[in-house]
Formats: sequence, structure tokens, C-alpha cells
Amino acid sequence: MPIKIPHSLPAKEVLESENIFVMDEARAVSQDIRPLKISILNLMPTKVVTETQLLRLLSNTPLQVDITLLNTASHRSKNTAAEHLETFYKTFSSIEKEKYDGLIITGAPVERLDFADVDYWDELCAIMEWSKTHVYTSLYVCWGAFAGLYYNHGIDKHPLEQKLSGVFRHRTRLPAHPLLRGFNETFCAPHSRYSYVNQSDIESNPALLLLSDSPEAGVYIAASVDGREVYITGHPEYDTDTLRLEYLRDRAINPATPPPQHYFPENNPALPPVNTWKAHAHLLYSNWLNYFVYQNTPYDLELL
Repeated sequence: MPIKIPHSLPAKEVLESENIFVMDEARAVSQDIRPLKISILNLMPTKVVTETQLLRLLSNTPLQVDITLLNTASHRSKNTAAEHLETFYKTFSSIEKEKYDGLIITGAPVERLDFADVDYWDELCAIMEWSKTHVYTSLYVCWGAFAGLYYNHGIDKHPLEQKLSGVFRHRTRLPAHPLLRGFNETFCAPHSRYSYVNQSDIESNPALLLLSDSPEAGVYIAASVDGREVYITGHPEYDTDTLRLEYLRDRAINPATPPPQHYFPENNPALPPVNTWKAHAHLLYSNWLNYFVYQNTPYDLELL
């Protein structure tokens, strides 16, 4: 079933080439069904790539999804054309009176900064506070998850000695939880980060549930007991070659950069990586849309 996006968004052509059902506004308005309103606060520097990755995952359900792309007004992107942002993105001030079924806050390349030192931290805090009354459920990804855990629950992030990069095996801690419905007992997911949160901080918080972790990568998925918040410390949306491109970028700066763990066959960067996480990435986002958004959000969003 379709995802509804602007006709000229660059991701549209990519998704259609992958046989993903994409619906433009003209066709969507003729359907007598309320689409789910999902806003994406895209904090990643490569915004077009991240848009495509997330839209791919949000499209794999029988639900029509109406996407609003957001960027921060307090930070100017250096890696995305201003024309693209002006055409496809909105800022918080333009949508703050609206209500949404779901919100996704992406990762950001600011992990080694204290939260207060991030130039858009105050704006992000305002958005997270707004989401408590204007969004039914929010999904926080990578640095976004660390920011959300800190703002909503006072759980701080901690620096790693070196970057955690690779594809790691995880286990389901609460396999009966709706977010993990259909998951294998163990599954793979990519990580690319410089920080972590203590597992004990999640487990000791009565408002949170630890859903998945990894012996090597630590906490992966946590959620609030009421299902209004989901935290993912990795990057399930990553394409097959995303970690490879990051590795080549980092190695150009520091030739001693190790390759991502459990990613290249035989740990040989000369061999093309194999995607081992795509199925669970699609299932994770489908479960979130179905069980946390569609099944619970009111038809009339003004009742939020």
C-alpha cells in the first residue's frame, strides 16, 4: 500500500524503481480514508539519503501515510541544497498548531557534544515537549534516542572509547511485545555511534521497557510502558552500503580507522557487504505504524 509524498521529491523515483507503491497528492485526495500523519524531523546531514531510507520503511504497510518533513530553523544544513529544504521541508513554527499521529526524530552527527552545546538543542527540546500534546507516538533514532531519553527521562548518554560501527546480533527481551511481533529470537541491526546508555538506567526506570539488546552493542530498542515513546539506538534504516561509505569517509580522515564489525565478508573491505538486517527493519517500522500508531491514535486528531 502507498506512502503519500510530494510528486517531485527525489526519493519518489528511487522508491518507484524498487517497486514500492508511492502515491502523489493528486491521487491520494480521491481516496475516502484518513492517512496517518507522520512528521519526520530530519537531523542527518545527508537529508535526501535519510528521507529515502525512512520512506522505504514507512511504505511497507497497508496504510496510507502522509509525510511532513521538518528541519530546524536554528541550524543551517551544509550538505543539503537550500532549494531542496525550501521546497520539501517545514520548520517547527509552521506546524506547531497541528497534530500528528506519529513523529520520527532521526540521528545527528553531534554525539560527542554535550546536549546543551548542540546549536539547535533548545529548539529540539521545544519540539519534544510539543510532541507530548500534539503527537500520539514518537520514534527516536540513534542520537535522537539519546536526546529523547535524556529529555524525557533524565537518562544521560556516555562516550565510547571508539566509534561503535558495524552490524551486530541482538536478542528480543520481551518477544510478546507488539513492537517485536514476528521478530526472530535473534536478529541483526546496524549501529554507527560514539555513545551509549547504561542498560541498568533503562531497566530501573518504571516508565520504560527494555525490548532488545546486544552483548556487543548494548541497548538497542526501548519503549515507554504506554507506547507513546520508542527509542532505537541503532540505524535499522541504513542501506546496504551506508556503513561502507561512512568507513571510507572516516578512513580518509584517519587511515587507522578499523572497518565496521561483522559487516564486510571475511572482514575484508574489498568485498561487497551483504545486507542481513533489511527484513527486521521493515518489520520494526511496520509494527510501529500498525500497533503504536494506527491501532491506537484517534480518527479525529483534535481528540489527542
